[in-house]
Amino acid sequence: MKARVTVTLKNGVLDPQGKAIEGALKSLDIAGVESVRQGKVFDIELSTSDKTAAEAALKAACEKLLANTVIENYHVEIGG
Repeated sequence: MKARVTVTLKNGVLDPQGKAIEGALKSLDIAGVESVRQGKVFDIELSTSDKTAAEAALKAACEKLLANTVIENYHVEIGG
């Protein structure tokens, strides 16, 4: 079973890397860029076919390792 975990900074948390990317895009004359927030994406292959167990395992992984839940949010997507 495949899954994707997306981790992003919570609203209100300073994102210096996003600001740097925003500035770089503007300096490259990429039109219409108003703001940029950066994050992380993890594509994970699981050996289980139990969607509930997979989701529980991934949430535990986020809470323990993949996300700093003080400043980051995470979203788990289970695919086929």
